[in-house]
Formats: sequence, C-alpha cells, structure tokens
Amino acid sequence: MKAAQIKEAEGEFHIVDLDKPTPKANEVLIKVQACGICHSDAFVKDGTFPGLEYPRVPGHEVIGTIEAVGEQVTIWNTDQRVGVGWHGGHCFECEPCRRGDFISCENAKVSGISYDGGYAEYMCAPQEALVAVPDELKSEEAAPLLCAGITVFNALRNSGITAGDLVAIQGIGGLGHLAIQYAHKMGMKTVAISTSDDKKELATQLGAHHFINAKSEDAAEKLQELGGAKLILGTAPSGEAMTSVIGGLGIDGKLLMVGATPDPVEVSPMEMLMGRKSVAGWPSGTPTDSEDTLNFSALFDTRPMIEEYSLDDVKEAYDRMINNKSRFRVVLKP
Repeated sequence: MKAAQIKEAEGEFHIVDLDKPTPKANEVLIKVQACGICHSDAFVKDGTFPGLEYPRVPGHEVIGTIEAVGEQVTIWNTDQRVGVGWHGGHCFECEPCRRGDFISCENAKVSGISYDGGYAEYMCAPQEALVAVPDELKSEEAAPLLCAGITVFNALRNSGITAGDLVAIQGIGGLGHLAIQYAHKMGMKTVAISTSDDKKELATQLGAHHFINAKSEDAAEKLQELGGAKLILGTAPSGEAMTSVIGGLGIDGKLLMVGATPDPVEVSPMEMLMGRKSVAGWPSGTPTDSEDTLNFSALFDTRPMIEEYSLDDVKEAYDRMINNKSRFRVVLKP
C-alpha cells in the first residue's frame, strides 16, 4: 500500500510502499477514503510529541471503510464506514478510565502518533477508537470534523451556555469557522472576532450576528456594548489575542480555550472575582463525542470549508495547512 511517512524528527514526507497492515485481535483494518491534515500533525513532523517512535505515518482525521476485523471485535462490521479522530484508544484500567473519563486516560493512544495513521491507503485502529459516520456526510467533509469539529462542538455544548446567550468566537480559521456555525445553530447570539475585515462577509454567511475587527476596534469594549459575553471561545492559538478579549466577558462569563498554544494568557484576579468570571480549557472528546458532532453536523447542515489533495501531493498540502494558507481545512484523498 502507498503511505506518506516521516522517517525522523524534522524529516520530509516520503511516499513509500508498505505492506498492508493486519489487524490485531481488538483492531479493525480501515481502507482510507479521506484524511484531514491538522496543525497537530506537526508533532510528528517536528518530533515534539513525547515518546514518539519513527518511522511514522501521521493522520488523525480519518474516514474509511472497514475491510477486516480482529477476532475480538464484535460491534463493527466489514464495509461499515467509520472514522478515527485524535482519541485513538484508551487502556480501560487507569483511574480516569475506571471512572469512565476516557479522554483523560493516562495511557491514551493518538492515531498517527501512537500508531500509523491515515496518510495512507490503509490503517489499523483499536475498536474503542472508532466513530460511526452518518450517511449524509461525505467522507472528505466528515474527516476534519473528527478534530477541528469535535473540539469546538464539544467545548460549546459543555460550556454551560443556553440558547440566546451572547457567544463570541475569537478567530475565524479551521476551528473558528466551524464554531461560528455550531454556535449559531445552537441558538446563540453569535459574535465573530477577527483581525481583518476580509472575513466579515464570510462570518456573516456562516451565521455570525455581529463582527468585530480586533485590530481596529477594542474587542472587549465592543463585547461589553453588546451586553458582555457569556462565553468567549478562544480558537486562534495566541495567548495575547485571548488575553485581549477577557474584558469582554459579562457576569459569570467564561473564556474557554481550545486553540492550542504554549503562549501564556494573563488574567487579573480582581477582574475575575468581581464578575464571577473564569478561564478554562477543553480537550476534544471521545469517539462517542465525535459521533454526536457528526450527527449534529449532518442534521443542521454544518460543513467545513476544505481543500482536497492527493496523497502524492502531501508536502504541498501540509505546507498550506501549517502555514495557514488554506481556507480552512486540508484533506488528503488516497
């Protein structure tokens, strides 16, 4: 089978011919139909994920059909269309797993990092990592929803907001353009925050009721003029940008961070305690959370904006995603 492989940290992509993998007892063999490229794939490209072993085939936004199942697999069938997201398996034995908190598994696996992922014609994955895919979604549309989609959908629905609340989406990129759609369709008064008027028309088309240019306006002040945000979802990976909007939170407002960045976010304890405000983060979710994301997306016609590339063009595709040139997600189709 053909695969795009990284042989060493900071290495280039190599198109290689590998043996088709054989599923273990608790695994399935997936014939890949589409695999999204995510910024987190840089962990493999740059060699920054702890314990990473090479060579490795990246990819954790995978959609395909089951070609074979291991002997212990009972709930999945051949020819069934499934997905595999960031959460690539759990141990069932650690303290979080024993409490049913699988996303916090101390021995969690990540597809494309712990084992070879979807930048290939075939891959194997443990059965607990699999996601059922609704018929209404095309494979190339569903793939980015298994990371970008679930990250914002799951954060929004677990944030405590209720219909009619003022919700601001900071950043209109791969995460943000989906978050605007979800917030609007969940019944929120949705505000899009960007640093360029170039995205104003798009934000409106996606469902934003208000648009704030944080480069030419004081975003926090503008949010207060709208009544104060019950939730600000920080999707752009910039600690400085997230810090700049905290003042826009209303009473009991929350800044919920999903844009992964090592940059610090600065808060004033006085500002937090006087308005019962808070700052928190939210991880993506489990495979059942991914199924909820896909089903909601199918029901309310929520789709990512994508660019499609063949596996042979993986270098160009990866460069467009990692350098933020794509609008907004990139999908490989073997």
